[in-house]
Amino acid sequence: MKVASKLIVLVADDEGFGASLAGALRSSPGSNLTRSEATPFEVSLENYGIMERKASGDLVQFLDPHGSPQVSILLLPNYEPPVAACAIREILATIVSDKSSEPPTLIVPYVAKTVKHNYEVRIQTPFEQEGKVYGAEVGVSTEFTKVMLAATARPPPSLQIHCEALACLLHMVRVLKLPAFVLIAASSQNQTRRSADYVPEALFSVGQFLADHCGLYISKDEIQWKPSAQSHKPAEEPWRALYG
Repeated sequence: MKVASKLIVLVADDEGFGASLAGALRSSPGSNLTRSEATPFEVSLENYGIMERKASGDLVQFLDPHGSPQVSILLLPNYEPPVAACAIREILATIVSDKSSEPPTLIVPYVAKTVKHNYEVRIQTPFEQEGKVYGAEVGVSTEFTKVMLAATARPPPSLQIHCEALACLLHMVRVLKLPAFVLIAASSQNQTRRSADYVPEALFSVGQFLADHCGLYISKDEIQWKPSAQSHKPAEEPWRALYG
């Protein structure tokens, strides 16, 4: 699978965060990049004895005038165990199988609903005044991940990723020794605003960071947040909170 050196990986979670970001990111005004239509793809899972379904997703490319991808967005389904680990492993293997270029740097955005105030801020950034943006390197460190790390705050110990597909992705990144950066926006438990008021701001904070570091553009007015009905259901298996 041919992707750009900067690969934004999003999950179509029940909260609607991933799909919202994927749809809102655009080429910057005056840029020579052109956003492609979402292209669906499928990857076989027969190696794991899974015959009835395939790993799948949508790929969006930001192409230069020569048709070369400069930034890619990968929107994946919200896989659940045991398919999650198999699907993520095969998709990453398909990406790194392209020997014509270096492995891409994966940028993994995530929006957490709340986080405690017992953290130490490494660097104060403009993003923290609108909505907390945290960052962490995963896997191999690169100059690009170091630049992003310097522009974010250190994640607090209480912050957890409650998403099977992203948890599997981060584990696989370490195993495959790929460069990756986790980008997280989170509200405060002391925040008095309603979730419906905060979420668009959190999405914009993450989207603005992505846009600034990937040469793209995002507008608050174009963020269409549409959570599914399932997003309000309580978790059935508490052990999933251990992922992160």
